This record gives sequence, structure tokens and C-alpha cells, in this order.
Amino acid sequence: MQLDAKIPGGPLSEKWDRHRFELKLVNPANKRKFDIIVVGTGLAGASASASFAELGYNVKTFCLQDSPRRAHSIAAQGGINAAKNYTNEGDSIWRLFYDTIKGGDFRSREANVYRLAQVSNTIIDQCVAQGVPFAREYGGLLANRSFGGAQVARTFYARGQTGQQLLLGAYSAMMRQVAAGKVKLFPRREMLEIVVVNGRARGIVTRNLITGAVETHAAHAIVLCTGGYGNAYFLSTMAMSSNVTATFRAYKKGARFANPCFTQIHPTCIPVHGSYQSKLTLMSESLRNDGRVWVPKNPGDNRPPYQIPESERNYYLEEKYPSFGNLVPRDVASRNAKEQCDRGKGVGETGRAVYLDFEDAIKRDGKDVIKKKYGNLFQMYEKITAGNPYETPMMIYPAVHYAMGGLWVDYNLMSTIPGLFVLGEANFSDHGANRLGASALMQGLADGYFVIPYTIGGYLAGTPLEDVAPDNVAFKDAIEAVRVHTRKLLAINGKRTIDDFHRELGHILWEYCGMSRNDKGLLKAQKLIRGLREEFWKNVMVPGSEADFNQSLERAGRVADFLEFGELMIIDALARRESCGCHFNEAYQTEENEAKRDDDNFRHVAAWEFTGFDKEPVAHIEPLIFENVELSQRSYK
Repeated sequence: MQLDAKIPGGPLSEKWDRHRFELKLVNPANKRKFDIIVVGTGLAGASASASFAELGYNVKTFCLQDSPRRAHSIAAQGGINAAKNYTNEGDSIWRLFYDTIKGGDFRSREANVYRLAQVSNTIIDQCVAQGVPFAREYGGLLANRSFGGAQVARTFYARGQTGQQLLLGAYSAMMRQVAAGKVKLFPRREMLEIVVVNGRARGIVTRNLITGAVETHAAHAIVLCTGGYGNAYFLSTMAMSSNVTATFRAYKKGARFANPCFTQIHPTCIPVHGSYQSKLTLMSESLRNDGRVWVPKNPGDNRPPYQIPESERNYYLEEKYPSFGNLVPRDVASRNAKEQCDRGKGVGETGRAVYLDFEDAIKRDGKDVIKKKYGNLFQMYEKITAGNPYETPMMIYPAVHYAMGGLWVDYNLMSTIPGLFVLGEANFSDHGANRLGASALMQGLADGYFVIPYTIGGYLAGTPLEDVAPDNVAFKDAIEAVRVHTRKLLAINGKRTIDDFHRELGHILWEYCGMSRNDKGLLKAQKLIRGLREEFWKNVMVPGSEADFNQSLERAGRVADFLEFGELMIIDALARRESCGCHFNEAYQTEENEAKRDDDNFRHVAAWEFTGFDKEPVAHIEPLIFENVELSQRSYK
């Protein structure tokens, strides 16, 4: 079946303005009659909550953490893109649009990406007005730096803390509305079920993570802003609490899950250092502005970096991609790092690392300049590794970082469940098969501040919605489903820990559905995951009870979802008979070992429908139509 994205007609540059005009409006007095639930308080959730409340809606906002300030958006350190062209290099909305389409390897929707580029400049103005302390040039203009996949400097930044500063801006706007009584904030709640009444999303079931109480909440529309699912791999750069549960439960209630195998590998992470490590740490892509990536020319060269002369160093990105050099997109940089390590040129104790060297930049600009740009990042690296980047190169290696896949949404950001909207990383819409650096923050704030306030109004104004009370039978059924699932987990009383299952799942996904894939490995992974899931439900150990604070129960529920979702990732990877962006199937590559797309057969979004536990999902297709860009083999040489 084909999905209708509801893309408005007209020229690309006029679609969003025309659509906003054609959307039905809710008059100011009537906005007070509508309740909206927002799940998640990162950039997308906090900005959406603040925007809805400012317009006059009644908002309930749910936060997994003890404070919205702990949302994973703070980890996006490097910057946020916008087409301001302050550097006078020829940037434009069109160039940002094209770079994003190309960076995603032509697997994203033109209309959504162009809208994202259109509102990018307004995002910067909004954040400056909120007091976000962007870096500035000597004359007072906002500063820009470069990021991978672009030949212009369009990334606005606040040292190495951009995500944190942007989140504080959105958080402040939201908390102003909390104080005004228009937003009711529910911290330490985990959404465990979507409630669908007469075919429309009308509420959620949550668990109070402190008391264990199961709660229900009704509303006229639900907005999911719950982030990505990279922690399926166990080791990732994502916050430990990041999970797939909210979006996966929506998938089980009828929302389609789009491109689940599209996960991003980030090239600039601190390498794995032990078998029982719990997470990985991202070193911002902004470091590749001044850091040079290299490995020894000779395999097995174990000398310290300062003993390896310039003539025996291989600056492989600069040599292979002269136009972009160290600023190639993340998927390209990641694959090339793996290739060098596979050839025996990796560095460090494990041989699974490459150097990121700032020696030339420090000689050119001075230590103080580099410290102003990246000081907190260097400090973080030294604290974790005991290495001093001012004196010796960083060691980096690719790691799972972001999910381009997510719940399928139309142009209005609504899923296939009417009334369920999905924002930010939780949806699939803007990044195709690979996200360019500094675009995650852009999408989260664009969706929350400048898209959903219009499109949700069109839904509410044009849809007859009867009153729904929490004692409705649909809510009772949802509560019962949550309690049955919880008691099933607690009753297993096995001998194997939750993290042990999660770690094994992550190893399977990384080995067979990570930076490179092939059919043999994917089929093996599918069999292994099914076996692991079967063992989980017989042998996992979940101590404690459901009636109090129980972090083991929290983790068990999330890992149970990852075990089902992991197989969906494998099924999606097997179905996509091509390589594109971060999805690199070894059977589909060019003579130069780059990703080779099949535009004739796979120029589409694959959105999967849940059909039952242990049953094959059904694929629905959204064809991708490119009327404004020419499809071409992606090249950064």
C-alpha cells in the first residue's frame, strides 16, 4: 500500500506558506477548550509545549527525567545550521535544502526538507531573543563554523555546549508557561501505552517511576517527542535513558514505523575501552574543523604519534576527498575509519581507533584560540581518557549516534494514527539515510516552534472530537495491558541480568546491522535475536515489585521492546536491496567502495505495520518524488 504524505501543491518555495494559509484555524477563545499532551521535553518537546501554551491551549507535558533540562538534546554539542549567509560564502535556503537532501543520499522528502531550510533562519532569531549565548565575531555578528557535508560555514554554536544552551532557552520558555498555569509538567513519568478511541489518539498511560503508580491522561491530541532508538545497540552516544518504548508502543497501536534500519554512525567518538562499558561519549563533529584525521601509513605501526614523522602519516580523508577533506559527511568518515582499521592501520590498544590531531591548528592559531572554541570538549576527553589533546592527538572511532528512522508522519507531522503527531528524532521525515551534522537541533526546534503550532490547529479545527474521560473503556483496556505486561516481567524470576541481554542484543546489531551489512549476516542476526528474545522471556531476572521505585523494571520493559524492535531493524535492512547513506550493504557498492543506490526500485520510504507478536510486519511504501533536485551518485571528492 502507498502512503499519502499530504504534500501541498504549488512550487516548492511556496508550499509551506500556501499550506499555512489553507489550514483551518482555531480562534483564540476556542484554543482554551483543547487539551494537548506532549511526551518528551527535549528541544522538540519543550519548544512545542511552550508554543502551544503561548497560543492558549491547555498542555500536559511528560518528562522521563527528574528535570526537562536533562533531556538528551544537551548532548548535541557542535551547533545548529541556518542559511543566514553571514560569512558571505554564497549560502542560501536553496543550498541548505540541497545539502540536506544530498547528505541524506536522496532518501528524504523534498517538501519537508525545504520547509526545514526555510524556517532555519527564524530559529536563530528566536533563540537569540531568548538569550542563547551564541558565539560572536569581534564586530558583534554571530559566528559560524563549518560542519561535514557542506562547503559553507553555516553552523551557529555556543562553544561546545550548543545543545545545552538551546535546551535552556526552550526550557525557560516552557517553564514560563508552567508558572502561568498553561503547562502542567509531569516529571519522572514513562509513557507505556497510547490510548486510541474511535480510531484517534486520545490519551496515554504512564508509570510514575518514583511510586510505581499507573496513571491515565486524556487529551484531544498527542504529540510524541521522545527521541531516537540508538540504544538498541547498547553501546551508543545516547543518554542511558533513551529508548524506543513510546514510539514502539505507538507502532503496536497502528502507527507505521519508517526506515528503522537507518541509524547514524558518528565518526568522532571516544573508542570502546572495555567489555563492560555502559555507554560511549561523543566528541563533537565541530572538532573536524581544526582537527586532522590520520593513521600510520604502515599497518601495525605501534609507535606513539609524536614519533611518527609526517612522511609516514596517512591523512586519508584529505587525500581521498580533496574538496571536503576532513569535513565529509558522517557516514563517509565513519566507513573510511573502519576501512583503515580493517587494514591494520588502527591505533591504540584495540586497533579500533584513528587519530584526530590538532597540532597544525595550535601552531597556526595558538592554544588560546583553540581553547576558546573547544576547551570544554578537550577537558571532557582528558577526564575520560587521561590524554591531553593539546599535546597528543585524540583517538576516535565511529559509534551509533542518531536514528534517521522513526514513526512515519505526513507533511503535517501526523502519524498514521489520527491525532498522534510525532516531532524531532522520533519521526523519520527530514534526514533520509544520513543526517548532516548540526541538523538535529534545527529539526527539533523547527518542528516544535514553527511547524506543529500550525498543523495541530488545522487538525483540531477540522475534526469533530467528542469528550473522552479517563474512565472510558479504551483507557481501562490500556491500563490492563500495561499491568499484564509488567506482571509478566516480574514473574519470570530468571537468572540472567537485564543488561546482559541488552549487551548481547547490541553486539548482534553492531556486528550484523551496523556500519556494514550483508544478507548472510542479517539472516544470522534475525535468528540470533529471535532466540535471545525467547530466552529473555524465560530467564531474565527482574527483582522488586511494580508498586514502588524499581529501576530494574524500567530497564526490563525497555529491553523487551528493543528485542522486538531489533528484529524490525533487521527485516527493514533485508528488504532494502541497495546501499544508501549510513545503510551500507556490501553487495551494493561502487567501484570506489561508496554506497550505491537503486533509485529505480528503492526511491521510497518503507513504513512497517505491526501485525502481531512474532508475526512478519507489512511494508507500506511512500514513493519519493524529486522534482527540484537531480538524482546523482553522491560524491564529496
